[in-house]
This record gives sequence, C-alpha cells and structure tokens, in this order.
Amino acid sequence: MTDPAERDAAEEASAFSHPAVAPDATAAYGDHPDQVVDFYAPRGARAGAPLVVLLHGGAWRAPYDRAHFTPLADFLARRGFAVANVEYRRGSLLPQQGGERPVAGRWPDTFDDVAAALDAIPLLVRDAVPQADPRRTVLAGHSAGGQLALWAAARHVLPAGSPWRTRGPAALRGVVALAPIAHLTTAIDLAVCSGAVAQLLGGNDEVAARLPHVDPSALLPSGIATTVVQGREDIVVPPAVAEAYVDAAAKAGEMVGITLLDDVGHFPLIDPAADACAVVAEEIEQLAY
Repeated sequence: MTDPAERDAAEEASAFSHPAVAPDATAAYGDHPDQVVDFYAPRGARAGAPLVVLLHGGAWRAPYDRAHFTPLADFLARRGFAVANVEYRRGSLLPQQGGERPVAGRWPDTFDDVAAALDAIPLLVRDAVPQADPRRTVLAGHSAGGQLALWAAARHVLPAGSPWRTRGPAALRGVVALAPIAHLTTAIDLAVCSGAVAQLLGGNDEVAARLPHVDPSALLPSGIATTVVQGREDIVVPPAVAEAYVDAAAKAGEMVGITLLDDVGHFPLIDPAADACAVVAEEIEQLAY
C-alpha cells in the first residue's frame, strides 16, 4: 500500500504541475491588488452559460493564490461554464510573530474581501463574460476556499450585528465544497494545516468569540443546496472534518449531500488530469441545471 505522505506529495505535484491559464478578463472589486476576479468565458461562445464562482484554498496563506486554480477554471470553461476565479487577501509572515511560515488569513480582511467579491460579481460578469447567466450561479471552493464558500452562502444567517450579514440568501443554485475546512472545531482538534484555523481567527484568545461568525457548521440551516466532495484518503483535511459538518447540518434539519471518493486524497479534486476533477464538474452541473 502506498505511504499516505507519498501519495499526498504525488497528488499535490500533479495538481500543481499544470501551467497557469490566463483569463479572458480581469476586474477589480476593490483597491487592494488582491481584490480582483479573473473571468473565463465558456468555450464555444455559449450563451446563457451557468456561472461557477471559485474560491481557492491554501490554508488562507499568502503563498497560495488564485494562479493554482486557473487550470481548474479552464477545465470548467471547456465544459461550457462561465467561471469567476476570486482572489482575496490572505495571511503574510509577520516578523514580530517569529514564525517560519505565513500566518493563515487576515482578520477581518479575508472575510471583507470574499463578501465584497460575491456582492460585486453579478455586475462585473455582465461586462467581463456576457455569455454568463448569473441567475444560475454555483459557488465552489477547495479546502480553505471550501470554508469561505460555505460561509459566503450562509451570510444571511450570520449573527445579528455582523458586518457581513445580508438581508436574504444569496442568489445561488448551490455550493460545491471540495474537501472543505467546514467544521472549524473539528479542524482545530485535528490541527488541520498546522493550526491555520486559530491563526485565521486572530489567535487562540479570539477563537471562542469569532467562531460563531465564520464557522460554516454554526451557520445552519442555510437553505442553500450544498454538496461536499471529499477524498477518503485525504490527510490534509481529513474526511472527519467534512463528516462533522454534514452531521451538524442533519442535526439542524438540513440535508447536505456528500460524495466520498475512494483512493483519492486532497488534491485530485482540483487536478484536471484526475478522474476526481470530472466528478467535481458533474456535481456542479447537477446544481447548475
């Protein structure tokens, strides 16, 4: 049997081996260099194409930007989708913290950006990709981006007084969360991504107060159709995290679909060369149509 770490390294290398694919258009939703969205038109100039909004992962840390998601964006565009690949502010290495790696996320900037991007995309896409039909929008995110996708879809159930709360649910056909960090307490218990969740929330002292504002498992039921796709062999974000989210949804009276893929780890879900990526596209298609 393949060593789990060796499998993970090989899958990561394959997913990151594809060259970046340039977008058809880029639009800003704010003044910061990271506040941009890359748009990919559906191949074949298809009119009325569903729109897939992508939120990349990378433990909310700065070295992982939207570039590694561009092969997935192109893969979906070749399947007839219009695609919006969102960038957002992530954590950077702060010298005073004495760390050896970038911290995860910026509070509250990461969430400010995702909220602003999702609010802006319906207008931006009109000029960037006129073939797109924003009325058929599916939100998809991987890993940390899966947390952001689930959170963005549930802003209407955020605690009263939250600056990100919306008056009603987002105009989405649904969410496809790929190996998402969807249950933050479980992720903390399992030390997912080397303590990234606590860093995202601003440190251990802030976790209890901020968790209800960003934990997808605390924002249930959302009323948004949701599917989770998870590799059974994932050692980066173990299946227990997704399963805890699905269980929390059931207890809240909401059905969340979960597709568990055998012999699949964390990265094949975003690797156009992997069969798992085709499964992801099929799940998106089911929600979009």
